[in-house]
Amino acid sequence: MQLLIVLLGALLGFTYGYNTDGFIFSSNICLFAGLTMIMPSLFKVKLMDVKLLWHHRTVVIKSLFLNFVLLPIFAVIIGLLSHDYGIAAGLFLLSVLSGGGMVMYWIKKSGGDTSLGFLILFINLLLISLSFLMLHLFGVYTERYFDTLYTDDNNNMESYARLVIELLIVIPFIASRFVVLFKPLEKFIETYRPYISNISMFIILFYLFGLQSTQNLVDLYDFEPELIVIALVAVIAFYVLDLTSAWFIFKMDSPQERAAFWHSVTRYITLALVLSTFSMKAFGVSMLLPIMIAYMIQIPFAILTDRKLVEKEKA
Repeated sequence: MQLLIVLLGALLGFTYGYNTDGFIFSSNICLFAGLTMIMPSLFKVKLMDVKLLWHHRTVVIKSLFLNFVLLPIFAVIIGLLSHDYGIAAGLFLLSVLSGGGMVMYWIKKSGGDTSLGFLILFINLLLISLSFLMLHLFGVYTERYFDTLYTDDNNNMESYARLVIELLIVIPFIASRFVVLFKPLEKFIETYRPYISNISMFIILFYLFGLQSTQNLVDLYDFEPELIVIALVAVIAFYVLDLTSAWFIFKMDSPQERAAFWHSVTRYITLALVLSTFSMKAFGVSMLLPIMIAYMIQIPFAILTDRKLVEKEKA
């Protein structure tokens, strides 16, 4: 279902932009994403649970190491092997954005610690500025390997990071504190959250692919069909390395380790798609390929991983 929404939103958005003047980019799309997709994830974040971070600091440190050191290294290696600047950048962006809309479902289903899971999610959102900085450094230090020129600068990245933090973290968190004061509204959002998420995803994709800038990039970029195959192989290789590393690093007999495990083996794909809007001009439209393909890979990948956990428990 989610894959169908992704494909339909992208196709209709691109068709709309191609046959009209397209949309002009507005940062309001980030605010919309923050309120409809991120804010509901923050309902369960309780300030009193912050003490869990110190109590389970070893788990948190391992999670940060995997998601901000090891996985980006894997992404750089696979990206260089792809020989495409955009695919490499898209994969790198995925590597520094862990978790996602369904991560809490998998944590809960596997018997993981949901309280710590929400805290890790919040930490990862707070580190979006770090993710942007890492993407900028990736662009600066890999451009020569792809025989291209990285066109963004650090000042742009800093302004983007501040904007994203405000629209995707600060405002949604403040809004979530108000919503939890009105239990009927919180219950309504929680009840219909899957529908809200899917509708929001469709609107975001329709908007992003209907942008004038997206149309211009497609017109300017010499897109090669074989890049789809390259991106597919790159994403599968990344997820395999991701899962292998997570199995090795985390002890699955602990609820806290299970929470961190799921934050590592899943990526925040929709957030990566939104953030790629700020970077597509620098890396090319092929940056979208690994992000779009991740939608196809992550759900069946998570299902198979969950089955392996069940089999391990029965053994």
